[in-house]
Order: sequence, then structure tokens, then C-alpha cells
Amino acid sequence: MKESTVTDTQRQTEVAAEGTDTLTRLEQEGEIAADYLEGLLDIADLDGDIDMDVEADRASVSIISDSTSRDLQKLVGRDGEVLEALQELTRLAVNRETGDRSRLMLDIAGFRARKRQELAGLGAQAAEEAKSTGQPVKLDPMTPFERKVVHDAVAAAGLRSESEGEEPQRRVVVLPA
Repeated sequence: MKESTVTDTQRQTEVAAEGTDTLTRLEQEGEIAADYLEGLLDIADLDGDIDMDVEADRASVSIISDSTSRDLQKLVGRDGEVLEALQELTRLAVNRETGDRSRLMLDIAGFRARKRQELAGLGAQAAEEAKSTGQPVKLDPMTPFERKVVHDAVAAAGLRSESEGEEPQRRVVVLPA
């Protein structure tokens, strides 16, 4: 049997190169998304600055405004419905350019950041209720993004949760210990 001659240093170099490749790919996704969104803002005659980042192995693009973000609220819509649609269109634009499926996250006027805080609180509250009553706690139906935030908050509280149901009625159930 032939022994491997790959050294630990070579393995570390390969892993570092993979990480660099991933970061470069995600930055490219962000650039493509920013160009696409800049075009949409121009067409809609809306002012906004575009901020790009890489968070949790996905490209993240935010549209922010120095002036009142009232105009940008039109791009969020009721309960983030327009934001979800714009995110999907932006992902499709990235896919068209790269040929790869994108997991890009779009935030407009801080909507997702505020929603994330609200949902983390809801998850912690549901976990506390499940601990104190010993009963599963079923939450209202949520989008995949919302469910992910709640699952993370429940896990941080030391409990388990699962999703049940079919879209668009899929919900989180927090399980007692």
C-alpha cells in the first residue's frame, strides 16, 4: 500500500486556496448584484447606496439611504414581500452571469436586520415557553429566512426545533428538552 506524500503544509495551502476562491466568488456575486440593483434604482428613480459584504458563506448586499428611507420602503413592501421578490430577481441575475446558483442575501433600509432581531427574540421567547411548560411550541408560518433565524435562536437557548408543514404554511415547532 502506497503512503500519501501530501504534507500538512500542502493540505493547509489547499484549504486556504479553497477559502480564497470562495471569497472571490462571493465578492463577484456581490459585484454582479450591486450592478443589477444600481440599474433597478436608476429605473425606479430612487436614491440609495449599495453596501456589499460576505457573511456566513454568502454574499450580502444592502441598499441604504442617507435621506429618509421612505422611498426605499417601497422596495421592501408589506412584510418584506417586495424585498423577497427583488432578492430572487437579483439571485437570478447573478445566476445568469455566473452559471451558479446564488444564496445572496439582500437587505433594504435595514429591514432584514430589524427582522432578524425581532425573530431572535421570538425564538428565545418560544424556547423559554417550551422549557417552562414542557410542551412543544408552534409558531406562525414563516419564510425560510425567518425560520432559519428562529432555529438559530432556539439552538442558542439550548433546545431543538424543527419545521413542519408545506410552503407557504411552513412553521417552526420548538421542542422541549
